[in-house]
Amino acid sequence: MLEAIKEELWKLHLVLPAQELVAWTSGNVSARDPESGLVVIKPSGVMYEDLKPEDHVVLTLDGEVVEGTLKPSSDTASHLYIYRHMPEVNGVVHTHSPYATAFAAVGKPIPVYLTAIGDEFGQAIPCAGFALIGGEEIGQQVVEHIGTCPAVLLKNHGVFTVGKSAKAAVKAAVMVEDVAKTVHLALQLGTPDEIAPEDVAKLHYRYTHVYGQ
Repeated sequence: MLEAIKEELWKLHLVLPAQELVAWTSGNVSARDPESGLVVIKPSGVMYEDLKPEDHVVLTLDGEVVEGTLKPSSDTASHLYIYRHMPEVNGVVHTHSPYATAFAAVGKPIPVYLTAIGDEFGQAIPCAGFALIGGEEIGQQVVEHIGTCPAVLLKNHGVFTVGKSAKAAVKAAVMVEDVAKTVHLALQLGTPDEIAPEDVAKLHYRYTHVYGQ
């Protein structure tokens, strides 16, 4: 069932440790199949190097397991909440990438100090409130605070990113950590200037409508 999505998620999960976005078994990627509405997600507590495509768990949006013998991620309820409330989203990623999570630890958003932030995110990367793991509460924080940004920080916790596909959500997770590291380094030197909102809008439009093939 949904073998192509499982194969894609298996490959995308390997990106997370390769990009140093996760440690041990933390973090996860999920994808929603636009045709069936079913969601595929990483099983809980499985090492990335041991993960196989067939290990992924298939669920309904209400959390009923349709296929899979392993227990789904402990973040499943929040992933499903996001999908139910953001119909345009077909990919969700959760990481604890260190530089972005440092901003989350102190409850601070990441302002648009870099053109790369304007390009990818089109605004400051917001920071949501604190919520415990296991239920829908984290998903509620994501939906409430993410706005039109593909990424949001969770206070004292980590990072959630969304996208029209799982690959787009993983890309956003990689970019969050990249810009968070640069902003952290810049803050050691002084206080950067924020880019004017009208220029942010131009950067984001160019990147999303002109850049690339």
